[in-house]
Amino acid sequence: MSTINRVALVSGAAGGIGQAYAQRLAADGFTVAALDLTAPEETVSMITAAGGQAHAFVVDVTDPDGVTRGIADVTDTIGAPSVLINNVGVYPVTKWDDLTLDEFHRVMSINLDSVFLLCKACVPAMRTAGWGRIVNIASRTYWLPTPDMAAYLASKGGVIGLTRALATELGSVGITANVIAPGLTRTASIEAITADAIFEMTKNMQSIKRTQQPSDLVGLVSFLASDDSEFMTGQTLMVDGGLIRL
Repeated sequence: MSTINRVALVSGAAGGIGQAYAQRLAADGFTVAALDLTAPEETVSMITAAGGQAHAFVVDVTDPDGVTRGIADVTDTIGAPSVLINNVGVYPVTKWDDLTLDEFHRVMSINLDSVFLLCKACVPAMRTAGWGRIVNIASRTYWLPTPDMAAYLASKGGVIGLTRALATELGSVGITANVIAPGLTRTASIEAITADAIFEMTKNMQSIKRTQQPSDLVGLVSFLASDDSEFMTGQTLMVDGGLIRL
């Protein structure tokens, strides 16, 4: 089925990996709803300059009422999303002894509650259409003994569990749900908290000896958003240069 008139919604689309996802889906022919807490105008400008279609929406994806209003705005403006990419996330490094319940809840709200809220808002229209693609983003870190990231790891485990449940609940109505687990990817936000030595060490541990870029992830998003992936659901797919083997 053609992507013409299909809408793909990408959360966390103002920069980094989310921006790359939005650009690829626009190149594939989707009209992109770029969501972020700050206006993702740069992403929209890049897409339109390349001849694609995109619109910016400012939405707090942790706020239930805000998500409801945001999806209504997207639907009224460009149509109901048939592809949902839950990309937004934070990855604080906090020692266990310093981790408070408030911080734990903050991370879970951004990384996991947002997935639940956006799925609840977008699934009804997908169900009516009999076609939908949900792609949630976890992390290779979930499979590693990484210290000082308890809240982050808990949230990404929740994303994987929720995705498996969605696959069970929605497969009979033409909606698939899958997870992408990226490795350490060079973006501005990751560079701000990661030493060059960590990038170098990670590269040397991988089978593919180079640092991962956002462009390494967009092909899989393209596939999972397409008709070609219609018989794949409930899966977690690792894209990390071959460090983790599932």
